[in-house]
Amino acid sequence: MELTQIAFGGGCHWCTEAVFQTLIGIENVKQGWISSTNENNSFSEAVIVYFDAEKVELKTLIEIHLLTHKSKSNHSMRNKYRSAVYCFSKSQKEISKNIIDELQLDHKDKIITQLLEFIEFKPSKDEFQNYYQSNPEKPFCKNYINPKLKFLLKNFSSQIEKSKVSHLFPTI
Repeated sequence: MELTQIAFGGGCHWCTEAVFQTLIGIENVKQGWISSTNENNSFSEAVIVYFDAEKVELKTLIEIHLLTHKSKSNHSMRNKYRSAVYCFSKSQKEISKNIIDELQLDHKDKIITQLLEFIEFKPSKDEFQNYYQSNPEKPFCKNYINPKLKFLLKNFSSQIEKSKVSHLFPTI
């Protein structure tokens, strides 16, 4: 099985990591900091997602990313929490642009998520990796990550690896 990689930045990487770890077809999520080029060369919280394109489509991943962080609003923390899809090739960037353009048709507010070239990755400290799986009872997880997972269960239930969320939602 050949895996495809793409990276996403938006909100806290603990949240982004947890969202993608619950999806069918995701083989690995690396949490940390990503830089791109030019004005985006500073590091921003993000994750690299390794996925099996035969089990989950890139369009689904981008749509979930756009819907699980503030992809349509600028705020004062955008340097730390850059809303971005980091692409590993020109063709991936073009395909991602077409997907975002198509998804924009369903939203009245402009999607501000940038399509950027992936340049460098620095992983988070080991103690923060797999944050949600290691700390599901912490207030941060309950207040910020659980609502995102509930949203996924409601709107993307066929894409969710139920065993990864059933401990919190025993009725699924």
